[in-house]
Amino acid sequence: MISLATIFFKKDNEVRVKESNFTISQVIAAKTESDFTAIVEKLNIMATTMLQEFKTEQQKKMFTDLFFTNDKDFLYVGIGTPGQNGELEIKKFIYNDRFFKDNSVDYKLPVQVNEENRDKYKRSFNDEAVVHNVSAKFGSPVIAVTFPFQRGANETVSSIVVGYIRLNKILKSFSKSGITDTFMINGEGDVLAHPDTKLVLGHVNLINLPIVDMMMKSKLDNGQTRYKNESGIFHLGSFKKIGFSGIGVVSSVSEDLALQEVYNIQRRNIYITVIVLNLAILIVYFFSKSLTNPITALLGATKEIEGGNFHVGIKPSTGDEIGMLTESFVEMGRGLEERERMKDAFGKFVNKEIAEQVLRGEIKLGGERKKATVFFSDIRSFTAISEKLEPEEVVEFLNQYMTRMVNCVNDTFGVVDKYIGDAVMAVWGAPVSHGNDTENAINGALMMRKELIEFNKGRGDDKHPIIKIGCGINTGPVLAGQIGSMERMEYTVIGDAVNLASRIESLNKPFGTDVLISSDTYHEVKDIFNVEPMQKIKVKGKSEPQQIYAVLGRKDDPSAPKTLEDMRKLVGIDMKGKCSEEVGDEGEVKYEIIEG
Repeated sequence: MISLATIFFKKDNEVRVKESNFTISQVIAAKTESDFTAIVEKLNIMATTMLQEFKTEQQKKMFTDLFFTNDKDFLYVGIGTPGQNGELEIKKFIYNDRFFKDNSVDYKLPVQVNEENRDKYKRSFNDEAVVHNVSAKFGSPVIAVTFPFQRGANETVSSIVVGYIRLNKILKSFSKSGITDTFMINGEGDVLAHPDTKLVLGHVNLINLPIVDMMMKSKLDNGQTRYKNESGIFHLGSFKKIGFSGIGVVSSVSEDLALQEVYNIQRRNIYITVIVLNLAILIVYFFSKSLTNPITALLGATKEIEGGNFHVGIKPSTGDEIGMLTESFVEMGRGLEERERMKDAFGKFVNKEIAEQVLRGEIKLGGERKKATVFFSDIRSFTAISEKLEPEEVVEFLNQYMTRMVNCVNDTFGVVDKYIGDAVMAVWGAPVSHGNDTENAINGALMMRKELIEFNKGRGDDKHPIIKIGCGINTGPVLAGQIGSMERMEYTVIGDAVNLASRIESLNKPFGTDVLISSDTYHEVKDIFNVEPMQKIKVKGKSEPQQIYAVLGRKDDPSAPKTLEDMRKLVGIDMKGKCSEEVGDEGEVKYEIIEG
């Protein structure tokens, strides 16, 4: 009975140690992945900013000092391009001046390190992210991170980002605590972070360690095993890959240390059978509680983060590996919360979909050709309305009006491109198409019609005038992307399809309508919406007459207007007289209505 109980106790502790190792490697890997995501995002933003032309060297220095003051662990950032004879050329770079001065490091060191490791860094031109240990050169734990940056017209990588970063923050997750050693290696087996800093500075390679070899060959991103190290000592180890440049986190503990108490109990059992048996039961109970309770708390906190609550309310209750794990988890939550705040703040000025793509580096410089549906709307007689209001009142009423209109665009998966005074320009199909962009655009316009009817309730005096709008929609090819100067860019669409949508919008007034669409748009949604064909027009810039249509409503909406007169009565349009041509400021005819 004593031997059997000892065997079971040993196996139980092995399982718990493995579970503990696995949990530690999982959480620290998640924290490390978050750290590398933040590093790549900051390097991307920094490299993008470096491409801008600063007016003075003082402005460039102020920007560089600000960046390295906020991110003291960043030592060097450069943009590399393929040179002649397979060389790596880095013509644009910045460095942390304070670090080099305070640590008496030669400013030419990054150039030397770049040259020595150019073959590794050049792998980023093949769409690889490379993480390399360069601590020996800098005399402190430092890694090099390189990844693709810009692409050419044929989608090949035309430039890469090279960054040198100190590991001060990352090493906190790998400090020695308890009996477990947790370390990080890259895809070649080089040690990047370890409780023993000498292994990091010595650029030690652990590819021959069985747990590392297993990780390199495994098709799964995690695993655990019992293995023998080079000294012949058995260890219990777990690994977790973070999904970036082949990096993995390994947690390992000596089997003798992990099971030391089990062996002590086994020896004592020989002398005092009954007492040792009862003590063993108590030890198992409290030991499992000390492991499962913090792990259960971490599991609950993980669910909180999955639900979007990054401010987790857990605190380390011990100073062992679990306590270290809890601290790392809380730090990860704070980092994710900060990233979400930055994305939300960015989204106040840029569409959230565009903001997320910019943060991920997916928006192409110069633009790309897309098929999109372009929308323009304008408030009728806005100049006359604004003359009767104070500037503050104009802003207040515009904000109320725009809030309702923009909600209609967002609810139908559109993107507000820009505001032009009282006008709104929106796009469906760029940067991301949802498959039914044209239908979504018209749905958005019909939602605006309903919102405007609701908005106008109770209005009708000089301070609260009735608002009427006109909407123009056209579908066609556009060039979508970052357009502007190197100092200021914005995401927009340009092309003939945009110009035609703007012209169509201006036709609502002479035609006595509120939503007009082009023939290209009509052919994509003719089975979905009831429309009324209007007189053909000749638009400036178009040689052929254009057929446009007034949208009455969806065919599956029984409450939608059935005729043009019903629609005008619904939105309050008083159609008097005949349609007339509109003449621009310089006397040119913007459109000509063809009698039919």
